[in-house]
Amino acid sequence: MGEIAYHYQTTFKLKNEQRHTDWIINVLTKQGAEAGVLNVIFTSDQELLKLNKLYLDHDYFTDIITFEYEEIPGLSGDLFISIDRVRENAEQAKATLEDEVRRVIAHGLFHLMGHNDKTESDIVRMRSLESEAIEMFHVKHLDDV
Repeated sequence: MGEIAYHYQTTFKLKNEQRHTDWIINVLTKQGAEAGVLNVIFTSDQELLKLNKLYLDHDYFTDIITFEYEEIPGLSGDLFISIDRVRENAEQAKATLEDEVRRVIAHGLFHLMGHNDKTESDIVRMRSLESEAIEMFHVKHLDDV
C-alpha cells in the first residue's frame, strides 16, 4: 500500500484525513490502480498561479495542478489544490465545500491515471468519473456503523 499525505498552506483542513485516505484507495482500486506516494497540498490561488506560470506556462487561475512522479511505483504525484478556487466552484455549483474538494482530488487522481479533459467527450467522461468517486465517499461501510 502507498503513502498518502496531506499538506496545508491555508487555514483549510480536511475534517477526517483517514476517511479521505481510505476513499482515495477505494477510488484507485476501482480503477485498477494502486497508490504509490501521493501528496495532496491545499494552497491559495496565488501560489497555484505561480506554479501554473512556472511549470505550465499558463497565466490563469485553476483549481488543481497535478504533477506525476514517474520514477516511483504505483500511482504517485503531487496534487496542488487552490482552496480559493474550490470555494468559488462549490458556490457556483451549489455543492458543499467538502464535496467540491473531493471532486477536485478525484479529478487529479484521474489525470494521474491518464484521463484527459481536453475534448467535450473527455470532459463528460471525467465528470462521470468524478461523480462516481464522490458517491463512493458517501456510501456507508460496515465499519462506519
